[in-house]
Amino acid sequence: MTISDSPTAENITPELPSTPLEVLSKVFGYDKFRDGQQAVIDAVVNGQDALVLLPTGGGKSLCYQIPALVRQGVAVVVSPLISLMQDQVEQLREVGVSAAYINSTQDQEQQQSVLARITSGNLQLLYVSPEKLLTPWLMSFLQAQTVALFAVDEAHCVSHWGHDFRQDYRALGLLKQRFPNIPVIGLTATADAATQADILVQLNLNDPFVYKGSFDRPNIRYRVMAKYKAFDQVRDYVKQQDGSGIIYCNSRAKVDDLHARLHREGISCAAYHAGMDADEREYVQRRFLNDQVDVVIATVAFGMGINKSNVRFVVHHDVPRSIENYYQETGRAGRDGLESEAMLLYDEKDAARVRQWIEQGEATDRLNVELQKFASMEAFAEAQTCRRQVLLNYFSQYSDTACGNCDICIDPPKLIDGLVIGQKILSCILRLEQQAGSQYLIDVLRGKALKRIMEAGHQNLSTYGIGKEKPDGYWHSMINQLIHKGLVRVDLTAGAMLRLNENARQVLKGEVALELAVPRLSFKPDTRVSKTPAIYDKALFKRLKHLRKALAEEHSVPPYVIFSDATLADMAAKTPTTVNNFLDVSGVGKTKLERYGEAFLQLIKDYLDSTLND
Repeated sequence: MTISDSPTAENITPELPSTPLEVLSKVFGYDKFRDGQQAVIDAVVNGQDALVLLPTGGGKSLCYQIPALVRQGVAVVVSPLISLMQDQVEQLREVGVSAAYINSTQDQEQQQSVLARITSGNLQLLYVSPEKLLTPWLMSFLQAQTVALFAVDEAHCVSHWGHDFRQDYRALGLLKQRFPNIPVIGLTATADAATQADILVQLNLNDPFVYKGSFDRPNIRYRVMAKYKAFDQVRDYVKQQDGSGIIYCNSRAKVDDLHARLHREGISCAAYHAGMDADEREYVQRRFLNDQVDVVIATVAFGMGINKSNVRFVVHHDVPRSIENYYQETGRAGRDGLESEAMLLYDEKDAARVRQWIEQGEATDRLNVELQKFASMEAFAEAQTCRRQVLLNYFSQYSDTACGNCDICIDPPKLIDGLVIGQKILSCILRLEQQAGSQYLIDVLRGKALKRIMEAGHQNLSTYGIGKEKPDGYWHSMINQLIHKGLVRVDLTAGAMLRLNENARQVLKGEVALELAVPRLSFKPDTRVSKTPAIYDKALFKRLKHLRKALAEEHSVPPYVIFSDATLADMAAKTPTTVNNFLDVSGVGKTKLERYGEAFLQLIKDYLDSTLND
């Protein structure tokens, strides 16, 4: 049975419209709006079209959910993924809102049941895919109903300039033609200036209210590490983390391999990619949402429908194709506002392969766009300045202040005279007749007594062993820096062999200076400012999490749907013992008080009594 057609969903009767602030407090449990929310909500409530740009976790959903509960009729939400629809409906039902979806998982009878609820005025929000919405029968049906608004989620999908363009989204401009007096609101977290302008055109928005919030996610720390022993690096990183995480890979084969190896290391993990059947993917997603597995290793097929608020880290095993992709994927960490981390493993050879895939696989009209977007991604990974500034500047949110919460700010790169180092690498490439890849070159530099080196006679080269005092990772970083500076290139047509560019001659002859950064092979200890309440009882927080998990299993919903980690932290800080005090906790509304208040209040009272007796 799906959420949409379950008996409990049928029995929810929408409350009478109220003011936005009352809905925010009574339904969603928050006492004030975030920046920009109220202005957007007021505009839509008054019937104005809108475009909203807010980061993941920035409160986009409330920008249409609250107007949906204030305006008369059903609000229609266009969503690209079934999993995203299901997640949103689940969370809305938990706060007492009547919501449903129509999609391909339902038979005709189930879909008719949802339509009947609209006709009877017993449905507040309907989630639907663009292709389903634009079918003639559904468009005709909606034209005979009272529609509160249309919300186009992930609105960047409508734009040819966007990183995730979808043809089905392109036709959504028809909504303003068919429903000229109904407000349409487009929402996205990832759109550069060209994409933003195109969304307005493609959706035919009429004199819209445009709100561009900050793209900054200050609670996410951005880190980039030179990739040289990827599995060891990922394994060691994950073992140091506490909580849920996602690891993104560029291929299904890498996902399966990394999953198998991490599983053998005792890490609680699962694999997810489009090569698995739908039931398998659904099973993995449910286990992750329910905190039954800590880490998901996945291709980009995983994530858009994941609204899990307590993801603490996102690792990119391979470089993404655009800053928009990177920003969207890393944005799945820390949606609850608590400190989280984004780690990227970067290797120039990976970048060269991605560039080759783009050149070979994209249609001509998209090629230049995709290449330019990837060039910006490379610039981010190779940056020697604050990474958050690079990200924000890309989205036209110009900043000249370092963030203090990325690897560059925390552990600034130390620049050294790299002429001799560069000469060692370039000389070795020459002596190997430009017929070696990075690892073989390093093996020669370090003087390794490997069979393949001995058979080739390369132990007799003058450059054999001249770099033995430094580890592999050091030389990988230095080689990549020479590639970044245009002295060396990776020839993918010849098995990723390293070739010298013309300007390498000047370095070899010592005619120019060469400045290199000391390789970043490890990080300084974490010095982030905590985003959790300054003082909260960690022992109580742990008990609250256990109770949340038990209630989630009892109600068959993910734990974060009951309360987020941020709400539990606030609860552990305020230690409410009365109903009124419990409503003061951020994220506690009327429905959640009625459903869960008694259990949490009793636990807090028992805990406080036990600590007094101790």
